[in-house]
Amino acid sequence: MSHGVESKVVVITGASSGLGEATARHLAERGATVLLGARRRDRIGALADELTSKGYNARAVQTDVTDKQQVKNLVDTAIQEFGRIDVMLNNAGLMPLAPLERLKVDEWDRMIDVNIKGVLYGIAAALPHMKAQKSGHIINVSSVYGHVVDPGATVYCATKFAVRALSEGLRQEVKPYNIRTTIISPGAVSTELLEHISEKDIQVGTKEFVSKIAIGADTFARTMAFAVNESDDVDINEILFRPTAQKV
Repeated sequence: MSHGVESKVVVITGASSGLGEATARHLAERGATVLLGARRRDRIGALADELTSKGYNARAVQTDVTDKQQVKNLVDTAIQEFGRIDVMLNNAGLMPLAPLERLKVDEWDRMIDVNIKGVLYGIAAALPHMKAQKSGHIINVSSVYGHVVDPGATVYCATKFAVRALSEGLRQEVKPYNIRTTIISPGAVSTELLEHISEKDIQVGTKEFVSKIAIGADTFARTMAFAVNESDDVDINEILFRPTAQKV
């Protein structure tokens, strides 16, 4: 039974900042090969260059998770260059909070496309290879808001509840192939996620709240590494973590 992070090939979406960037650094420093996917080519290119200059293994592939062919290309690059994919981290997400009555329909559509369909496209790209390998680990990022519903965050909460539901279904379906699944649900973490809030009154209030309690993105990276680090016969299915000071 294998265990540990070292030498594993890890594909990360949303790798240009926040949780994805922190995870890429953390895993690369521990010997993993990381495939960085994000829309911002300059950001992931700079990160890949930084990691490789330090002797780590990293590749950057521009990827919009709302385009299933681009997600497939990201995963296929891992297979072509390294022969396998050990971990798929479906991390890309958006959080443009607003009450339903403000009718931000375009933002609802975008959240569904990124937060739900983006995860499904990641699963669709990775699953055939993992089935063939009879091994692999799919990690999907939900949220504390995938466990509770807060006024003003209704659609975002719905997308994160959906991630948990599809992840649990995936867990049950992939048992014959020795594939592991994990849902990670962070609380308030310092990332660029709040920049997605277009309603300025909500953005200001949310930033004020988060700034008082938020923990660093490296906490997510360590949590993700914990799940990956376990031996193949241990399936860490769900992790929910918050800042100690966070009530909800």
